[in-house]
Amino acid sequence: MKYSAYQVSENDGKFVGKICELEKPDLINDHLIIKVKHSSLNYKDALAASGARGVVKSYPFVPGIDVAGEVIESGSSDFSVGENVIATGYKIGMAVPGGFGQIVQLPSNWVVKSPDKLNSSEAMSYGTAGITAAACVKKIVDANISKDLPVLVSGSTGGVGSISVGILKKLGYQVHAITSKKDQNKTLEAMGATEIINRDDYISEPAKALDKAIYGAAVDTVGGDILAKMISMISNQGVVSCCGNVAGAMFTSSVFPFILRGVQLSGIDSAESSLALKKELWDLLADQWSIDLTTQTKTVNLDGLSVEVDKILNGGQIGRVIIEHGE
Repeated sequence: MKYSAYQVSENDGKFVGKICELEKPDLINDHLIIKVKHSSLNYKDALAASGARGVVKSYPFVPGIDVAGEVIESGSSDFSVGENVIATGYKIGMAVPGGFGQIVQLPSNWVVKSPDKLNSSEAMSYGTAGITAAACVKKIVDANISKDLPVLVSGSTGGVGSISVGILKKLGYQVHAITSKKDQNKTLEAMGATEIINRDDYISEPAKALDKAIYGAAVDTVGGDILAKMISMISNQGVVSCCGNVAGAMFTSSVFPFILRGVQLSGIDSAESSLALKKELWDLLADQWSIDLTTQTKTVNLDGLSVEVDKILNGGQIGRVIIEHGE
């Protein structure tokens, strides 16, 4: 049985993606073969498609760290043929062919059963970005952060940032959104932001060792100088959820926010988090934390992927991109 996939190959040092016909693998014990109905495009997928060093083990390769579909062969007693499932992170789309193909084979302990209230398209409108956002927000909720002060979100037009804004708004928090995209104010307001802060204005003055505490918590999706400044502006016992590095992998801070205010810096690694946590996050997104992402989501097929990959690499992507596979 053959299936279609968006496969990236290296040719004379250049990486090119194209649609190929591949053979369905033979079932391995304790694995599942899944017919992928939908996937989604993430920054890591775009890096894999561009040949960025250290993302993919070897080429040619099929990216796609997110999968939503139906089990068509099962080597595990925990899953039956016909069940709808979701898989994100681990080594999917990095060392194991991913969701940009119509068929994937994955270890059963990387896969969760899809909540009844969530179809595959809805699941991939969240994808890794959604469960990362949910994990960020969960740190804030679990710390019982007061709603008296707003929550600050960086990279707010991106996948994680925009979903974080929406969830926080639904939970009753005021949300202040940092963005570099000056033309997206109305979009951010529709997402739930009560104040939009221009990124250049925000970092025009360097971070202080301890700034005025005007935020109860923060979600940082970019790292670098923005994260450093965020930490200095968090109030007593506040939380900063940190999950990205597009603005820099290094940052400089002082110990004062941590020892004088008890600020907690929480790293979020949704890719390698436990399956139990992922199931909990998917259940929240399907129910109490469900938000409408239709106006923030674009759906493409494999033919449209290359354009979207270039867009996300150039910083021009807004919201989420779903990949829909045909029959």
